[in-house]
Amino acid sequence: MKTSRKTIRTFRKAHRYLGVFLGLQFLMWTISGIYFSWTDIDEIHGDHFRIGDPVSTSFENLIHPLSDTHLEGISSLELRDIGGKPYYWINDSYLMDARSGLKRTGITEEEALQIAGANMSPELKVKAIERIQEVGPHDEYREKPLPAYVISYDSPKEVKAYISIEDGAFQTVRYRDWRWFDFLWMTHTMDYQGRDDFNTILLRGFSLMGLITVLSGFILFYLSSPTMGKIRLKI
Repeated sequence: MKTSRKTIRTFRKAHRYLGVFLGLQFLMWTISGIYFSWTDIDEIHGDHFRIGDPVSTSFENLIHPLSDTHLEGISSLELRDIGGKPYYWINDSYLMDARSGLKRTGITEEEALQIAGANMSPELKVKAIERIQEVGPHDEYREKPLPAYVISYDSPKEVKAYISIEDGAFQTVRYRDWRWFDFLWMTHTMDYQGRDDFNTILLRGFSLMGLITVLSGFILFYLSSPTMGKIRLKI
């Protein structure tokens, strides 16, 4: 059976236009995939800027957390070292001085610097500290506790450490390579809002069109190849 030139032309045109339309996204998928395969995720997280195992501090003469007469029960409890002093982080809601029983409304800049110093490499020099109250959906500190202190370091890689104010916990490290990873991850998942949703309509649509493009290429080869034409004639 001989295939008409019009049919071949139709498939060739469809394949060409689909290729042009999807080409940029295919390129981004390839570039981002190569980048992910050649990077160490621990480095991306900034682990090499942190102290491997922060020194654990032991405390004595601590009061019982239920000494707070307004506290009916404890669902979660952590002992935190804040500026060399012990604090209870109770029920994921507030800090209490583990010796005096006084509640804290948050940590100070000086305490945030001490917490960062206990977690970050001593080779890094602090350039600035800033308090942030809110962030946008594309911010590098998205989906983490606020308010927070962001500590910037004098580094060509623009290293920043984040400490949450309410509980005094060291949150994360961000720097240039992580930001590149985050951007490429966004283009890879095609989730331009939260980055991590693999079920977006956009991704599904491009994936289906990519499949159609590949299949149209196989069909075009089948229809236009002289070798395949001879096989079709024999059939």
